[in-house]
Parts: sequence; structure tokens; C-alpha cells
Amino acid sequence: MRMRCHSMAHFMDLRAFILRARVLKLYRQALRMTRRAPVHARDELRQTVRAEIEKNRRCDDKQKIKFLISEGLQRLKGLDEMLDMTGNS
Repeated sequence: MRMRCHSMAHFMDLRAFILRARVLKLYRQALRMTRRAPVHARDELRQTVRAEIEKNRRCDDKQKIKFLISEGLQRLKGLDEMLDMTGNS
């Protein structure tokens, strides 16, 4: 029985690790996208991206983290479309 509890704890750690990897991937994608923004807007955009990540740094609610990742991906998609429309490919 003890082995089973240990396995379950390990499984939860793995899920947290995977969520963390998804957050970091989103952060890297967002930072890469800032390179496409007009030069005068890049620093402010980078600061905004970092502030959003930092604001939720201590969150340990897995459902909220999943929601925030989803929201971040939608916002990135919108930014991508906007940059395409303004000719910043």
C-alpha cells in the first residue's frame, strides 16, 4: 500500500512538471513574438509578458494554471493576427 501512495505522489509531481513546461513554452513563444512587434513597442510588450507570468508565479491551482495557459494562447493568437495585419510578419 505504501508503494501505491508513493507512486501517486510521484504522478502528481509529474503533472505539475508538465504544467510548468507548458507555462515556460508559452512564455518563450510570447517573447519570440515580441520580436515581430514594431521596434518602439517591443520593450513594453516584453515587460507586459513578464508581468503577466510573474503575477501568477505562485499559483498552485492546476485548474487555474490550465485556464491561464489557455487564455495566454488565445491572447498570443490575437497578437499574431494583429501583427500579421499590420505587416509585422
